[in-house]
Amino acid sequence: MLRVLLTGGGSGGHVNPALAIAEIIKFNHPDAEIAFVGTAQGKENDLVPRAGYRLYHVDSMGIQRSLTPSNIKALMLAITSPHSKKTKRILQEFRPDIVIGTGGYVCWPLIRAAAIAGIPTVLHESNCMAGLTVRMLQGSVDRLLLNFEETVEQLHCKKKCEVVGNPLLSGFGTVPTAQARETLALGENERMVLICAGSLGSSTINAATLEMLRNIAPKRPHVRFVLATGKRHYETVLREAKEMGLDALPNVVLKDYIYDMPMQMSAADVVVSRAGAMSLSELAMMGKACVIVPSPYVADNHQLRNAQALSDRGAALLVEEKDFARNELQTAVLSLLDDTALADNLRTAIRAFAPTDTNRRIYEIIVQLLSEYRQKRERNNKK
Repeated sequence: MLRVLLTGGGSGGHVNPALAIAEIIKFNHPDAEIAFVGTAQGKENDLVPRAGYRLYHVDSMGIQRSLTPSNIKALMLAITSPHSKKTKRILQEFRPDIVIGTGGYVCWPLIRAAAIAGIPTVLHESNCMAGLTVRMLQGSVDRLLLNFEETVEQLHCKKKCEVVGNPLLSGFGTVPTAQARETLALGENERMVLICAGSLGSSTINAATLEMLRNIAPKRPHVRFVLATGKRHYETVLREAKEMGLDALPNVVLKDYIYDMPMQMSAADVVVSRAGAMSLSELAMMGKACVIVPSPYVADNHQLRNAQALSDRGAALLVEEKDFARNELQTAVLSLLDDTALADNLRTAIRAFAPTDTNRRIYEIIVQLLSEYRQKRERNNKK
């Protein structure tokens, strides 16, 4: 039986590719034993149990670029956590044949500990700008799987790199638009705008969206506006929407989190999204006309790099948060609702960024790596 540990968390951008890789493995090895490793605080605590997998916890914190008490603790954990009893106990108890990480600080303890223990390791980086954890672990892991060609030049272990794209959960690209619209009870002439600022939400995008909805939702009753606020912002947004009178509008829908994203995205005519690499891959697979708002709060401003990769090729409209004061978000959304030719051109162009044979290639790399380790053990046993 194949035993696989997957690690990656904090936000959906790290959890969902790990869940997608688990799907790939289960499709090819239905009897595979799969478990996940995260921290006690991340989005993985919601998404992983919901998907039916066991979740272990390790101690890890993100490292910021400033000297603060929390950062000192994060640095100490980075030094000690790969060698801690908690981390080692997970490897001893589960006995994985391979450990696969999907980026973020959550990956560091387990991937590092597995590499030290001689267990095959794979690390996937979805963003254009390689994260700190990936850069730190590149010398330890056996394979580096990347989404962007540009990422290879940022890493010194280039021989380990393979550009495979982003693995996506099976619903993306397989839910027909007509079926999605029927499921969501959209009228024949009703259109839909979906606004989602990543798994954690964004107070800035929420505020800009509410202002946009106050301006245009009453005048566009034939357009359904769906805003995913993020769970931590939901009650605040509900209160503010009520103060604006938006709660009385049937075409304004507020959700704390969207669990059926393939369905919602398939039905949407226009999508407003953060520029996380996984979100962009999902939009490309679905061929969506979209407005991309990169988060300015991430390391190395990597979301802006992701967004520019699309906007420079005419595959998306790019709006930065600093432009919200000039109503650029509203202008972009209205342009995609009203300019059919522009929207169609974006839908065509973004499909060029869609993953093609990503799942097959990831599975083949896993199988090849396991075979290499098996042959190595057999050679050592003969000595």
